[in-house]
Amino acid sequence: MEYAISVKNLTKKFGNFTAVDNLSFNIPKGKIFGFLGPNGSGKSTTIRMICGVITPTSGSGKVLGYDLIKEAEKIKQNIGYMSQKFSLYEDLTVEENLDFYGSIYQIHKRDLELRKKELIEMAGLKGKENSLAGTLSGGWKQRLALGCALIHRPKLLVLDEPTAGVDPVSRREFWHLVSRLVKEGITALVTTHYMDEASICDIIGFIYNSKLITIDTPENLYKTHGTENLEDIFIKYVKELSNKDVVSSFKEIKASRNGDEKNEF
Repeated sequence: MEYAISVKNLTKKFGNFTAVDNLSFNIPKGKIFGFLGPNGSGKSTTIRMICGVITPTSGSGKVLGYDLIKEAEKIKQNIGYMSQKFSLYEDLTVEENLDFYGSIYQIHKRDLELRKKELIEMAGLKGKENSLAGTLSGGWKQRLALGCALIHRPKLLVLDEPTAGVDPVSRREFWHLVSRLVKEGITALVTTHYMDEASICDIIGFIYNSKLITIDTPENLYKTHGTENLEDIFIKYVKELSNKDVVSSFKEIKASRNGDEKNEF
């Protein structure tokens, strides 16, 4: 089996603080991997290592066949990244943002024109090419950000809480787009605090206090724990490992679910 992401004993320390502690997992190509955990658990640090942005303190891994340590630049060239915060240029139009990101990846002008048409069609942005990014609604900004992340045809798409603050209808449409991309062969790594989004992932990994607690399919987790509520499953794990206030640790996840529980995908 070919793996898009394969890490072994991955560890990152900042001085005496261990942000990520001995993580090991394999994610097959063409899957959606949901990486979940409360803020401060080690998700962002793990993602930064996987993206080749920071170097692990110890351990090893490969992303799309490239070594995490020796080939970090090649990893960066072959992944697409989209964060929870809109990071494009609001004073540029939709098309100008796509042009800018195409230039970063040195895409030939003729190829870029074709790629822009494909992405505008895919994201449903036709008719908004000349709209300033800053004037777009949250859902449209999200689609534009996804288009820019895909401009260079990446094989791995990293989505860091991509639907935070977006209305339920836009979230649903966004995940339809992601699911379609995965069916076409892209692998997706997703962090989210929405449990309905997590439930559509092919594989789920849960990290807490820098350690990977479990990694499995949603179906296997439901069967093992006798419930289809992912939040309850994760809280159960935390209770077994820590005496901390579990409700406080998950208050952001709970807040994200409030009002959205009926908006299933």
